[in-house]
Amino acid sequence: MNVTPTALPDVKLVEPRVFGDERGFFMETWTARAFAAAGLDATFVQDNHSRSRRGVLRGLHYQIERAQGKLVRVVAGEVFDVVVDLRRSSPTFGRSVGLTLSAQNRRMLWVPPGFAHGFLAVSDYAEFLYKTTDYWYPEHERTLLWNDPALGIDWPPSDAPILTAKDAAGTPLAVADTYP
Repeated sequence: MNVTPTALPDVKLVEPRVFGDERGFFMETWTARAFAAAGLDATFVQDNHSRSRRGVLRGLHYQIERAQGKLVRVVAGEVFDVVVDLRRSSPTFGRSVGLTLSAQNRRMLWVPPGFAHGFLAVSDYAEFLYKTTDYWYPEHERTLLWNDPALGIDWPPSDAPILTAKDAAGTPLAVADTYP
């Protein structure tokens, strides 16, 4: 497994070892001791799976209390995955990183607590899996405005994204609830 920091050093790109042959492939997507050795010592309590069609944008979500760490990956299709640092004490506060995750590249992303997260499905459909370090608490969930100019996110070109009402009404960074 290869673990490297992204432009937001606490957000890590995880590239598992993939063993392939004429039958297909095998890879370990989570092994506690290997992840701990790489500095990703997390206890997961929940697995989630979503399917989105092309143009669906989910996010940018976070929980202001009971913040979740997430290990995210794509098992079908492709997404443009975005993470925003919401820790005011961080030198990278308000900055984002965007990466392509796909079934083909088999990359995973570690999103630690204190960050907002979202993605845009760029293939006909995408199946997205993620583990979380805490449960979902709707009363603590917040949504950062996906297209806030202050974030400077360079989303891939597409028609108008397909958003839920909650995601369309996200809060700009300037007035968003953030972490210390």
